[in-house]
Amino acid sequence: MTVVVLLVATLAFRLLGMFGVRRFGTWRVSAAHGLAVMLVMTASAHFVPGDVTFMPNYEDMVEMVPPFVPFAGFVVYLTGVLELAGAVGLVLERTRRAAGLCLALLFVLMLPANVYAAMADLTLASPLWQRIPEQVLYIAIAVWAAGFLGATRSDRELVHQP
Repeated sequence: MTVVVLLVATLAFRLLGMFGVRRFGTWRVSAAHGLAVMLVMTASAHFVPGDVTFMPNYEDMVEMVPPFVPFAGFVVYLTGVLELAGAVGLVLERTRRAAGLCLALLFVLMLPANVYAAMADLTLASPLWQRIPEQVLYIAIAVWAAGFLGATRSDRELVHQP
């Protein structure tokens, strides 16, 4: 579901760019905004009360935290805040580079929780054959959106225009 949100949002932003919205004039910027939309969606689960059952909630997230991580509840709230901060950082041109790098690191640090959840066969967990490639995709898009991978001439021109 998260990959679908990422792809649809990215395509929607890029389509806006094709219709003249200069902000979304490149795939890189559109992907940064698409990732931001996905992060707002995923971060929301970190704050949803446990009695909400139609979507992942705070209690589901706490259950995913490996036992060796102290203060699981706090970690869930913290990662939700970091995801939201990363989403804001991706949308703002001035902070996009730092946000992309920090999000890539966050995605790496959150992988053990996903591995633990899959190995513990938790209901919320994605199978590892699916989750690990997804996580690699998120890391790659964060790094690319931050401008660390292959900036094109049009990306540089878009950034330097008034």
